[in-house]
Amino acid sequence: MTPESTTEKTWVPLNPRERRVLGVLVEKAKTTPEYYPMTVAAIVSGSNQKSNRDPVTNYDADDIEEILQGLRKKGAVVKIEAGGRVERWKHTLYDWLKVNKVELAVIAELLLRGAQTEGDLRARASRMEPFADLPALQTVLEALTAKGLVVYLSPPGQKRGVVLTHNLYPPDEAERVRQAFAQQPGMYGDEDDRPARAAALRAEAAAPGWVSEIASLRAELDALRGTVQSLETEIRDLKKALGA
Repeated sequence: MTPESTTEKTWVPLNPRERRVLGVLVEKAKTTPEYYPMTVAAIVSGSNQKSNRDPVTNYDADDIEEILQGLRKKGAVVKIEAGGRVERWKHTLYDWLKVNKVELAVIAELLLRGAQTEGDLRARASRMEPFADLPALQTVLEALTAKGLVVYLSPPGQKRGVVLTHNLYPPDEAERVRQAFAQQPGMYGDEDDRPARAAALRAEAAAPGWVSEIASLRAELDALRGTVQSLETEIRDLKKALGA
């Protein structure tokens, strides 16, 4: 998983906890901008939500505070302070990664779930930015690959069930991911090992319109569930601030 781009790199590898928090910040900034920047409590809720996350985590406020401080030292987040109000945080990934809004949506989904097929990635990233079809996503992936931010785990020339991931892993973890896929390609939806997955991919290719719409609606439902959890956290914070 070596970046192929010769452009000067402005980012550094991230551990799993840092990747989860950054993925949440990007996701919520795009799906619920009215509640962004985010409080620590909201980040806790977003990080631990059970939908659109892999693996599911159980961080507390102290964990998130520690993660945010580490990310701030790396230049990936900043803290927003406004008078006596609750502190909030936002990411700086547009500058840190040198990406546009569509590219960042793709990176965020990979940070939240790790390695996945192009088809799954398209459905999930469409919650944040629209992708008309698979070729539209592939164009974005080509740009991200050139920047050294995305790597393919599937062998060159594979046409269906192509698996990729982000390139923000520390070197030792990147090697473990590569080895895991090499030893068990079916865990990510390899067609030979998982006929049901292969059939789903063929159906998507045959009828991209309605299949993609259903996938996007399911992903949107997952996002709405996460939003409700975040809103509940925001309301609790507000009640505490008001002394209710």
